[in-house]
Amino acid sequence: MNEAIRKALERDRTIDITTRGRKTGRNRRKEIWFHNLDGELYITGTPGRRDWYANLLANPQFTFHLKHSAQADLPARATPIVDRDTRRDVIARIHRRLGGNRDLDTWVDGSPLVRVEFL
Repeated sequence: MNEAIRKALERDRTIDITTRGRKTGRNRRKEIWFHNLDGELYITGTPGRRDWYANLLANPQFTFHLKHSAQADLPARATPIVDRDTRRDVIARIHRRLGGNRDLDTWVDGSPLVRVEFL
């Protein structure tokens, strides 16, 4: 991985992801935030049902598109974080970085959360 990509993964927040539709098999591109916590990358969202998450559950391989400080299309795999204690830890760390007040239990119980691994 080159230096520009490494720096973008440390600094950027907004990316696009391309998932494969769980029903149609068609590619679906979505703008979303990612979070780098000590070198581990995560994607989450507000509580509720999310098509991108359902697509990743059905087809965990996706494309992680850097588009700001560096441009790159990175093949990746999503691993859902389902253990409650792990979810609480990761989401609490994300919330601390973002600031503001959020109901942590609501997010832990209802937010999509995946760890990103590059292939």
